[in-house]
Amino acid sequence: MPNNRSSIDKFFLFLKGLSMGAANKVPGVSGGMVAFVLDFYEELIYSFQKINLKAFKLLVNRGFKPFYRYINGRFLLLIMGGSVFSYFSVSILLDYLIRHYELYVWSWFFGMILGSIYYIGKDFNKWTVIRIVSIALGMTVGIAISFMSPATENDNLWFVFFCGIIGVSGMTLPGLSGSFILILMGNYVLLLVDSVTMLYKTITDIFTWNWEFINDPNRIRYLKIVGVFTAGSVFGLVSISHILSYVLKRWNHIVTAVILGFITGSLGNVWPWKKAVYKKNGDQLLTDMNGDYIIQNYKRYIPEMNTSESWIAVGYIVLGIGVILFLDYYSKRNKINENA
Repeated sequence: MPNNRSSIDKFFLFLKGLSMGAANKVPGVSGGMVAFVLDFYEELIYSFQKINLKAFKLLVNRGFKPFYRYINGRFLLLIMGGSVFSYFSVSILLDYLIRHYELYVWSWFFGMILGSIYYIGKDFNKWTVIRIVSIALGMTVGIAISFMSPATENDNLWFVFFCGIIGVSGMTLPGLSGSFILILMGNYVLLLVDSVTMLYKTITDIFTWNWEFINDPNRIRYLKIVGVFTAGSVFGLVSISHILSYVLKRWNHIVTAVILGFITGSLGNVWPWKKAVYKKNGDQLLTDMNGDYIIQNYKRYIPEMNTSESWIAVGYIVLGIGVILFLDYYSKRNKINENA
């Protein structure tokens, strides 16, 4: 793992973190897929794997600097800083674009995933039986998840903690969308919309020296939920990364094949031509704290290609593929320059 990074490298790492954070918030898109395509997935997993007992012994016995160096702290700070920052910046823009240009946003994501399938698959020089079986297994799970029915909302703190563990899987498992999993568990709106809105309001209140929220039981409830969800996410991130680090070292090609299957199976989640199915209580549509209708799932359909809108969407699919091909070209050129 590189220790010496130029200012440009640091800037691009932060941008990669922004991209991963924004992707993690979008149902059907995996932050882990972004990490895989942008070529920092393995470093991310191995860095999280370094957060272990040895790291904390270094912190206690030798101080912060050896601990920071051991866990690849600069890399984690830039990536995770970008991811957190995106929740209050890029993801807000993304929410706006999805609300007003939904077809084109999903088309772009669909194109990027198609490009990602090529990007990962091109390195498979030998298509062995075990790789084909691994891809089929990943696809089966990915497709099955796409068609599962969502559960109802549950704010029990133990369940929220479990949601944190499962939801963070989108950061560590390419093709498996943490946000979509939270929709299936019934807690997407509670954890990634309402609670984040309350956290943002609380931070704003603190900066304006307004402490009235302390006496608001509803606000405290949401802050507890955010805290427990964050704790579950951190626990899941570290524990899952240890497992992934182990399997990546021993069965790298098999794991990559399963990941390729996951990503291929996730195409159904981001199919651009779909209509939202909103959550209802009887005949009444339910809304979140922002007044937006709560999406429960999607109905997919085949588009009619006699409209300009459909062709523009196809153009965005091509653009998404082009972005991945450009990143592939850029990565190859950098490796050539490093070896020169």
